[in-house]
Amino acid sequence: MTFLPEVTIERTPTGALPVIKPLLGWRVLVPRGGKWGDGIAAQLRALGATPVIAPLINFAGSDDPDRLADELAALQRGEVEWLVVTSATTVDVLVGHGVSIPESTRVAAVGETTAHALQLAGYPVDFVPSDHSARGLVKEWPAADVRGRVLVPQSQIAEPTLVSGLLERGVDARFVTAYRTVGVEAPAEVVRDVAAGRITGLIISSGSVARQVAEQFAPLPDCTAVVCIGPRTAFDARAAGLTVHRIAEERSSQALVRALAEYAMDPDDNCPPVVP
Repeated sequence: MTFLPEVTIERTPTGALPVIKPLLGWRVLVPRGGKWGDGIAAQLRALGATPVIAPLINFAGSDDPDRLADELAALQRGEVEWLVVTSATTVDVLVGHGVSIPESTRVAAVGETTAHALQLAGYPVDFVPSDHSARGLVKEWPAADVRGRVLVPQSQIAEPTLVSGLLERGVDARFVTAYRTVGVEAPAEVVRDVAAGRITGLIISSGSVARQVAEQFAPLPDCTAVVCIGPRTAFDARAAGLTVHRIAEERSSQALVRALAEYAMDPDDNCPPVVP
């Protein structure tokens, strides 16, 4: 049995101001744990949803720790002109290795979330592209006269877009594996709930999450909403065989939740949720 989606409006204890909860009745899969997962879950609850935290990926140490140690040592000696950071996980690696970034080294962050993580860790941020993607950073790269090394520590499965794009611009960009992204098997109960349509929304935060969703849950029920963070992640999701219903315009958790809420409020776009 199904019911038509409605925007539920509650009132505050004073009855003065309406509280809109567009995701009331939705169960939404949160595919990562930790602070990111907890933050997303809190935002979803505020909009009425029931988050289901089931991490589909985890992070392990670099498969080439000696080279990573060498590159980070060169960074601390001031031999790197620019450090390019593409994820909060890379920030965790820098902190875990006790890295101090010299004043002579400038730092670029792909996205506001990464920039925020850098700042929280006490690192400077000199540049964030308006297009929060690897392509955006290459296109908006601010340093046409770079003569030194540009260090790009990323996951072992990172697309070569960033490094290859900088190399094409004549920049001495060097990739190093900072960490490994590995898949995590979802609990059997979550797999059953997705298959039965009892999870009505899936938020996709990266290409690696998209591939895990496709591998573990496909084919998804027709009425399961898939929302992706940014066009690159949406491209990866479609390449993995997923139907993408909405794309968050900004690479942030707030934009991701907002895109799902907008989808839920548009009766022309979404299916009615399944009654548990």
